[in-house]
Formats: sequence, C-alpha cells, structure tokens
Amino acid sequence: METLFSRLAGTVVLLAEDAPGGAGAAKPGGDLLQLLIPIIPIVVLFYFMIMRPQRREQARRQTMLEAVQKNDRIITAGGIYGVVTNVHREADEVTIKVDEATNTKLRVTLSSIARVLGDEASEEENSK
Repeated sequence: METLFSRLAGTVVLLAEDAPGGAGAAKPGGDLLQLLIPIIPIVVLFYFMIMRPQRREQARRQTMLEAVQKNDRIITAGGIYGVVTNVHREADEVTIKVDEATNTKLRVTLSSIARVLGDEASEEENSK
C-alpha cells in the first residue's frame, strides 16, 4: 500500500517539473503514459474495495427478497418487526402482521424489508 502512494507522489513530482530539453519540448506519448501508470492501480483498488463488495451485497439482498414467503419473520427498514402474511410480487407489496393481540397488519413494499429473521429469532422467543 505504501509503494502505491510513493509511486503516486513520485509521479506528481515528475509531472510538476519542466519537460527536459528546454522550453516547450515534450515527448509525444510519454506524458500520457506517466499519467496512466498510477491511475490504473487506483482504478483496480477502487473496484476491489468498493464495487465488488457492493455488487455482492446487492446480489445477497436480491436473493433474500426473492425468498421471502408467508410466515417469515422480518424487520423492515423502519425497524418494525413482523410476520409476513401475504406476498404480492407483481405489485411489489408485502402484508405483515405486527401485533398478534389486535391483529394489526401493515402493507409495505418488498424493498422495505431490511432483514429476514431466521432460526435465531425463534430461539430467542423460546428462551424467554
């Protein structure tokens, strides 16, 4: 990591200096190549640190939303816990029951589901 920054600093110093050979004399392709050498590793680093993990997270989330079905315990993006009672994929809508005693139900969009709770929620209820 340190070598990348030292190369970048060295390139910046080289670009700041005057071209060799007097005033206005420049090599036709050398400056572009010197500029691209530090940019390429930065682009590769950007891809592996930001783009790739973000795509992986989007794919995981899409798989989770496609697998939502009736009786799944979920948490919405607003922090509401509920149990899925109905899924309308065409309408991008999910109906969730949030209170057993009063039979309170909410209609939310499918994309507002933040997390599907698995066995850990059932285990927590059983331990109470």
